[in-house]
Amino acid sequence: MARVKHTPASLGGPSRRIAKSTPAPAQRKQKNAAEGEPQTPATEGRKKRRNRPGSVALREIRHFQKTFNLLIPVAPFIRCVKQVTNELSREVSRWTPEAMVALQEAAEDLLVHLFEDGMLCALHAKRITLMKKDFELARRLGGIGRPW
Repeated sequence: MARVKHTPASLGGPSRRIAKSTPAPAQRKQKNAAEGEPQTPATEGRKKRRNRPGSVALREIRHFQKTFNLLIPVAPFIRCVKQVTNELSREVSRWTPEAMVALQEAAEDLLVHLFEDGMLCALHAKRITLMKKDFELARRLGGIGRPW
């Protein structure tokens, strides 16, 4: 990248600046209409339609229950598996694609059930927000993780 020497004329000091005035509100409306936004009386004051809280979440739940594709991206999951494999064993270095898919399906199944059990724990505590203690209780009741 070449260096450019700035001259005082190109810097535009305080004496060279020209004050710009902002257009009046009426001129702004005309400018927006001229840019391609049709301003009709019906759409002028209308806000964007918003969904009620929770309805989008329920729609997403139904969508993901209908689909059967994997939720975790494949490439990051493979990198994570290879990293853990290298840390634990230098003998195992190659995985077949079928083994990776099976491992990913098992991992996602475990996570989904952990979220379900954690949600049940949160609902039992009369909360709708999942917290760390819900996951810990779900793992403890399910016998997953450290032996207590």
